[in-house]
Amino acid sequence: MTAADCEGVAAIRVRGWQHAYRGLVPQSYLDGLDVAADAERHRARLSAGDGSVLDLVAETGGGELAGWAACGPYRDGEVRTPDAELYALYLPPERIGRGVGRALLTEASRRCAGAGRRRMYLWVLKHNTRARRFYERAGFAPDGAEEPFEVAGVAVPEVRYARDLTG
Repeated sequence: MTAADCEGVAAIRVRGWQHAYRGLVPQSYLDGLDVAADAERHRARLSAGDGSVLDLVAETGGGELAGWAACGPYRDGEVRTPDAELYALYLPPERIGRGVGRALLTEASRRCAGAGRRRMYLWVLKHNTRARRFYERAGFAPDGAEEPFEVAGVAVPEVRYARDLTG
């Protein structure tokens, strides 16, 4: 991902949230998501980053952005660990089920394994059954950790998934 991709990635993320989390988080929050503000956060993060976060974009044959994933060191509170974490994976709703998400997840896993990370974690909304099935088909499994994720003052439960990257 480059700074030139930030607007497209923000549009994918916002549409992804609005599609995937409808009925799971407050609708007023989803309606208030702003592509321009999200793009600016991505630009600021990229320019201030220490290189530990890997942002991957998938493109169509015509160069249009088709998905975005971000991964890096696992965050245990404010501490980064030697394991990997998939921070985000979003697609435009019309790209779901076409292999783009699988390709991004495979590449993120491959790069994290190549960086010596042995295990990958991710957090998913407990009631997001589509995403949970996707990750389970990719070899991830819930490891028993759960925590609330606060969205617009509402606690939304998340579960942690894990998968070994080696062997």
